[in-house]
Parts: sequence; C-alpha cells; structure tokens
Amino acid sequence: MKVLSPRVWLPLFAALLTTGCSVFGDNGVESAPYTLLKADTSQNIEVRNYDSMILVSANMAADGRNSAFRKLFKYIGGENEGAVSIAMTAPVIMDTANKGKEIAMTAPVFMSNRPGDSMMSFVMPKDFTLQTTPKPTNPELMVTELNDYKVAAIQFSGTLSRSNVAKHTELLQAWLSANGYTSKSAPIEAGYNGPLTLPMLRRNEVLIEIN
Repeated sequence: MKVLSPRVWLPLFAALLTTGCSVFGDNGVESAPYTLLKADTSQNIEVRNYDSMILVSANMAADGRNSAFRKLFKYIGGENEGAVSIAMTAPVIMDTANKGKEIAMTAPVFMSNRPGDSMMSFVMPKDFTLQTTPKPTNPELMVTELNDYKVAAIQFSGTLSRSNVAKHTELLQAWLSANGYTSKSAPIEAGYNGPLTLPMLRRNEVLIEIN
C-alpha cells in the first residue's frame, strides 16, 4: 500500500492547516461525527459508524497527490457554485480570486490508494447534504455521499510513514480477525494534523470498512 512521503505530505498540510494547527496537536477544525460501536482502548482501536458523510474527491492517480490536494483546497476556498460566504473553521492562506462560497474544512483528509481508485477526499461539514453541497466549478472533482459507513479504525501518533502505516494496518487486520469482523475494503489513511504538530502529538489513523 502506498503512503504519502514526507516530501509530499509536508506541502499539503502546510497549506491546509498553517493557521489552524499548533505544535501541541490542536488542528482547530471540525471532525466528522460518528457513532462509537466498540472500543479497544488497549490498542487504540474503534469500531465506528458514520451515518452520513459528504465527500468531495479528486483523483490522485491522474495528476499526483499535490495536484489533487490543490484542486480540493481551491474548492473549499471558493471555486464552487454559490454566493453565500461561510466563515472558515480553519482560516487558510490562499488566492481568493473568483471567490464563491467558502466552506469550512473538516478533518480528516482521507486517502485511498486502491489500484484504479487512488482518491483524496475532503469531508464536508456535518450540516451539508448532497443537495446543498455547492457544485465544484472544476469538472474533475466529484461529490459523493457515504451512508452507514461502518469502519474499524486504529489511531496512532508519529508520521504517516510507510513503516508506521504498515505496522498499524497489520495490527488492525489482526484485531479484526480475532474479533470476528470481515473486511470490505482495502485500508485507507486519514490525517488530522499539519506538519507543525509535534510527531508524538499527531493523530493519524488507518481505517478499514467492515461488515
């Protein structure tokens, strides 16, 4: 499974959370809400159900991760259809030309690296629906809805290095087998903090959709 290297990761999240993060781990953005179904605190594993999530996604395979991030970043900053200004949850530095409807950023940023389906997705604020989410002006972006998205997630600190992601993916898969769960998807990565956050205080996750 491919992961974002520090060379790619740093410029992405430096732009995203420059003013919304700190060295102490507070990213200052709304987190996607979910219902906790089961928790194993000894291994930092949770079974969750996301009732509904609106995702705006860009293909990472076509133009690369940096390009996908820039397209999504421009979308939440105004490259969308709409005229009502919405205060940003985490202010960001960006070009405000052709400004439309500003959209608050929500954590985490999801990255799926499945063959043929390499996507980066921003989660929309919880009050957005498929009908009310502003349409992207960039035709390469997709707006989708996830309903009753049941996942197992393992949380860990440090960086989203290849070895760290692989280690925690293996731990999560072993836990699923031991607890009678069946995987429905390949693992995806989720990041919550910017590069200014001290590695030991960062929140990273690997999620696997389950039955």
